Amino acid sequence: MTYSANLWLFLTLLLGIIVIPGMDMLFVLANALTGGKRAGLAATAGIMVGGAAHTLFGALGVSLIFGLAPQIFTALLYAGAAYMAWIGITLLRSSIAVGTVGTVDTRSYWTAFRQGAVTCLLNPKAYLFVLAVYPQFLLPRYGAIWLQALVMGIMTVLMQLAVYGSLALAADRSRTFLVASPRTTAWIGRGAGLLFIAIAAMTALRAPVG
Repeated sequence: MTYSANLWLFLTLLLGIIVIPGMDMLFVLANALTGGKRAGLAATAGIMVGGAAHTLFGALGVSLIFGLAPQIFTALLYAGAAYMAWIGITLLRSSIAVGTVGTVDTRSYWTAFRQGAVTCLLNPKAYLFVLAVYPQFLLPRYGAIWLQALVMGIMTVLMQLAVYGSLALAADRSRTFLVASPRTTAWIGRGAGLLFIAIAAMTALRAPVG
């Protein structure tokens, strides 16, 4: 697989991850609905900071593992593939729905930004996910790990801005659609689940043997 194809695959997975209705999406919607579009965008900016930090964590983890114990890298690829497949199966079996968005303390845009960053940074599942996913895409044969991580980090924050920023700018319509269309949100989750399983299979097939 070429580096360009690898990036397109990561971008596709990234979109699938971000469009799944979850904590970050609801946080942006809640801030936009209770504090206006600017509060929603401030919350989005905080989540983007968290996304950048997760990228840094993933790059450091991959670099340390590959530098200190290259043989563990292959095992990590298989473990990550299994974890992604498990997420995919879970999404396929679940019915995602968005309920009533509660109120959020949005006394200032700084509060929305800080809460978004802290919420994202303190999510332990995000770190586990990064350690499982990033080894599938940060591969030494594509060059310096830090440069690859920089590209992936930029892609991550831009995708967060595109999805969550759009939700913040159209909060009322977004919330109405998500709440009134449980079948649509469920199919979004299932589509992402299939994507996870497909990429997990590709990872297992291209992982080095021995």
